[in-house]
Amino acid sequence: MIRVTDLSKAYGSVQALLGVGFEITEGEIVGLLGPNGAGKTTIIKILTGYLQPDDGLAEIDGLDVLTHTLAVQERIGYLPENAPLYPEMSVQNYLAMIAELRRIPPGDRTERISEAVYATALQEHLARPIGQLSKGFRQRVCLAQAILHRPKLLILDEPTVGLDPTQIVEIRNLIRRLSEHSTVLFSTHILPEVEALCDRAIILMNGEVRADARLADLAGTSDAVLVLDGEPSGAAGALGGIDGAGNVESSATDGRATYRVHGEDGSDLCPAIYRLAAQNDWPLRELRRDTRTLEMVFNELATGSAEARQ
Repeated sequence: MIRVTDLSKAYGSVQALLGVGFEITEGEIVGLLGPNGAGKTTIIKILTGYLQPDDGLAEIDGLDVLTHTLAVQERIGYLPENAPLYPEMSVQNYLAMIAELRRIPPGDRTERISEAVYATALQEHLARPIGQLSKGFRQRVCLAQAILHRPKLLILDEPTVGLDPTQIVEIRNLIRRLSEHSTVLFSTHILPEVEALCDRAIILMNGEVRADARLADLAGTSDAVLVLDGEPSGAAGALGGIDGAGNVESSATDGRATYRVHGEDGSDLCPAIYRLAAQNDWPLRELRRDTRTLEMVFNELATGSAEARQ
């Protein structure tokens, strides 16, 4: 659905994008994650045809964005960070205007507007001026216009910025429902947004892709954590002798010993550790494969650690 190859863009002396590349297949929900100024909005503006790159290629549904701009835009539903709304217009009149701008045939407009209204739960607010709606419902109006023409791809730029917690949950649920019919790419610098909605994240920093992986892969590690009652003699040395094990870190608190066994080859050390504990009759309290939160991954990438880059 999206293919980006060696995309670069500079604003004067500021390099916003530097050789960015990724692919998104049909039906995915992908979070474009990064701090402010990472290049997220620049990528979105290029994908939607509002900005021309200095170098590289951007394709939507097999079409070059630069040479088939209108055809690409017909396939996209776009929610910019600051969506243009007309506060004096009613919701119904605004959506009717968008349907005309989208060149939806007159005979289909009532059905399309109805679909968008019910998808975004706006049916009780059709006659109200947009300016009288809460910010959460204004976001719903923005999403309704984005899906009015049944797009194959939804591109959402910071869709929950400025919303209260209840509104954020409502918009998240709405995006999940919309993803049943469209591929979704949304940008955010809010980590819980990606964890709540996505199976995959593309992390941008300083105009470059630092990570592109499924969340489960980003969170997974080769390390194992073992907690024992007491401190068995020689446990750390025995754990370090397991095939595939590296360094072993140990600590003791409240009569319990905790060992973190670093894996070296990407394998799951837990079965071997369990067998070792059983053989030595260690009083096992806990054994698990260690995981990282997205926040930990993000911070590691931000500090440029070698492990995170790998």
